[in-house]
Amino acid sequence: MVEVGDAPEVGVAAGDMTAQRYVEGRLAQYQEWYDVKATRMKAMHLRMRTVSVVGGALVPVFVNLDAGFARVTATVLSVVVVAAVSLESVYRYREQWKNYRSTEQLLGHERIYFETRVGPYRELSKREAFGLLVARVEKAIANENAATLNVMTLGGQVSADLQGGGGQAKPTAVQEAGVQEVGVPAPRQG
Repeated sequence: MVEVGDAPEVGVAAGDMTAQRYVEGRLAQYQEWYDVKATRMKAMHLRMRTVSVVGGALVPVFVNLDAGFARVTATVLSVVVVAAVSLESVYRYREQWKNYRSTEQLLGHERIYFETRVGPYRELSKREAFGLLVARVEKAIANENAATLNVMTLGGQVSADLQGGGGQAKPTAVQEAGVQEVGVPAPRQG
């Protein structure tokens, strides 16, 4: 069933999308979504790190105080520090922040390359350039979804540890793909 919002624009056949609609709509939506998510993940990462560092520094102070509240305070602070460190290891805010920010930046570069016809878009017709833009962005959606899933699952960490890379940072999908690929997960509601 066709909804009112599904009606094509005047002069645009059903299923056709113009480069301008794609760039100003879909690409801009992804870029904005990544910017918001990167900002949120950075804030969460910094909060968790701050709680861990400050709480960890205060525990010995309270342990060495002779006041009655000191032991309870040290215990509560210890629990809060352990919770912050544990949550950071589960949600991996730092890795998410880096993935989202690098993707947002790459989308901006991709848009500029396309609009100015430089890089991979140089010497292509408008139709070919638009096709290449869509192919690069849409393929990258799958790449970034896979990278995010890998970051959020234990399987990716266990695999890296077994291969001897436990102490090294795992490259993001964007880094693995190089300049020719752009990682973009699908925008999510909420």
